[in-house]
Parts: sequence; C-alpha cells; structure tokens
Amino acid sequence: MTAASDRAFTPAAGATGALARYDAGVREYTREADWRPLMVARIDPQPGQTIVDIGAGTGTLAVALKVRCPEARIVAIDPDPEALAIARAKAEAAQVEIEWHQGFADIADHPAGSIDHATCSLVLHQVPVAEKRAILTTMRAWTAGRGTIHVADYGRQRGTERLRFRRTVQAGDGVADTQPNADGALERLFRELGLRKIGRDRHFATRSGRFSLFSRQA
Repeated sequence: MTAASDRAFTPAAGATGALARYDAGVREYTREADWRPLMVARIDPQPGQTIVDIGAGTGTLAVALKVRCPEARIVAIDPDPEALAIARAKAEAAQVEIEWHQGFADIADHPAGSIDHATCSLVLHQVPVAEKRAILTTMRAWTAGRGTIHVADYGRQRGTERLRFRRTVQAGDGVADTQPNADGALERLFRELGLRKIGRDRHFATRSGRFSLFSRQA
C-alpha cells in the first residue's frame, strides 16, 4: 500500500485553487443542483449495500448517499487530508457514519464483485489517461457481476463547450490531464473496458463546458 503523501495528486480545487471555495465553485460551474440528485437517485442505495466513492473530496456525495439510506455502508476514499477534514465535518453535521480513508483507489482491498456501487465524481478529468484507465478498471473489478459504476465528470466537449472548458477547467487544472476528457477519453475507455451503458447518459450545459453523468455495468 502506498501512502497518499508519497504520491502526487491534483487537489479538488485545482493546483492553485482554494479548497474553502470548492463547493461553491462546483455548485456555480457544474449545475450540481441538477446532476447530483440524479446521481444519488440512480445509485439508489439500499440497506446492506456497500458503496465506494473514489475521490470523495469534500464528501458531498458520500453524505448524500448515507442520508438517503443510513443502513447502507458508505466507503469514501480521497488523498487530500484537507478535503477529508471538510467531509468529516459534513458527516458530523448530518449525523451520519461514513468510513473515511485517506489514499487512492488502490488503498482499498475489495474482492472482485464485492461492491454494489462504485462512484467517482469530478476526479477523472484531473488525472493522466493511465490513471483514468486504472481507476475505471478497479471500479469494474469491484462491481463485476454484481454492481454498477457511476461517473460524473467532463466528457467529450464540442463547439463552444470547448471554449468554456478551456477558460474554466483547464485554467485551473491544466491541459495535460483534462484535454483527453475533452477529446472523448472517458467514452473511449468505457468501450475499451467493456462497460455497458445503463439507461442514457445525461449531459448538462454549464459555465465550465459539458458536464456528464455516466452509469455503466461490467
């Protein structure tokens, strides 16, 4: 197991961003009020289920899932101790118990097919293609033959979406890791990994480009 402190990562708010303003930025630039409730409804946690949130950040999704179903087991993973401190405070305020882990996806040793839902939001656009593939491969293994994968992030950008994406997301997170998303890397990786679509993908025109909600099954 590799400690989070030994590996570089892009903070939730970007390399130069202020984490204290992260949640407000997500609300303003991604239309979170539209996609986040839809993501929670698609996951629809049930008693006894185990849900793992990779790159949980400030804990908004993890807390929402636990509030919706207190009897579900929610495991939240993130390498950023500052983000996790905010997440823990949210959980305490909501009076819910969540398993918080500082680290990356490979910190969790879940057997194949043991997870009901694996989730990842606003993470994959911030990591290199090899890591995008590794995270999705891990999610596929955890849920194989049993569960579902839910990703909320920036997918392919078209026309004026690219300009908005460039002025906001790439201004904060750089070009190297974000450009593959704009060019359709997520959609391509879903196909390469044999992940099957569940329902239709949902896309939201936002101030930061086209934001998408993907649901897949191994």
